[in-house]
Amino acid sequence: MRINKSAIVMGLYLLFLLLPIYWLLNMSLKTNTEILNTFTLWPNSPTLDNYRTILTDPAWYMGYVNSLIYVVMNTVISLAVALPAAYAFSRYNFMGDKHLFFWLLSQRMAPPAVFALPFFQFYSSVGLFDTHIAVALAHCLFNVPLAVWILEGFMRGVPKEIDETAYIDGYSFGRFFVKIFMPLIASGIGVAAFFCFMFSWVELLLSRTLTTVDAKPISAIMTRTQGASGIDWGVLAAAGILTVVPGALVIYFVRNYIAKGFALGRV
Repeated sequence: MRINKSAIVMGLYLLFLLLPIYWLLNMSLKTNTEILNTFTLWPNSPTLDNYRTILTDPAWYMGYVNSLIYVVMNTVISLAVALPAAYAFSRYNFMGDKHLFFWLLSQRMAPPAVFALPFFQFYSSVGLFDTHIAVALAHCLFNVPLAVWILEGFMRGVPKEIDETAYIDGYSFGRFFVKIFMPLIASGIGVAAFFCFMFSWVELLLSRTLTTVDAKPISAIMTRTQGASGIDWGVLAAAGILTVVPGALVIYFVRNYIAKGFALGRV
């Protein structure tokens, strides 16, 4: 029986990738005493107390709620802005279109730290500090250019004759765009939504800088687990596992769209 070397390499690579997730799960089922004093590949006495703490403590579970609120808001706003912009870039030629497209994409390359202070001062002056919409709009600075770039590639794959045929048949632009064009680029919308969701979900600097109490996300709460008795490693590990779950679910539902994005060279 021949051994497939590629399969072995891939298996070892997957094992290497999954090891941190397994170790995080292992820690989340242990007490702090066991985590600090013994080395075991599986908990001696598995416990769900760490998860129970998160699900019963408002400071913890509201962090997840706040994160989901501004992440969903950001994804919706980013797609609503990126869809017409990407359509314009894919269908029309105008002066400086290529330069504008590159400049738009270059905004995604800037580090969030550059905009933390301006956003903080602006939102404080207009009364948006410590709100969900503040974080959602701040993340749009990075997600809208990325969504435009992804969607423009998918839209270029749709023949322009479809637009002309729809207009001849009496469709208004809005009706054509929603009922005909958007279903044709559903995979592109799925890919763009995935990347907007994931960036906004894992981003820490802006979400922590622009919130204090009412809209504080889970990422900010996880960095403040230091107490008088030290770091609560079990609760921190359980929070990490629960943080991975939304991203894993999003990946599961858009996995086919991501594969198509790879095929088109836009992912």
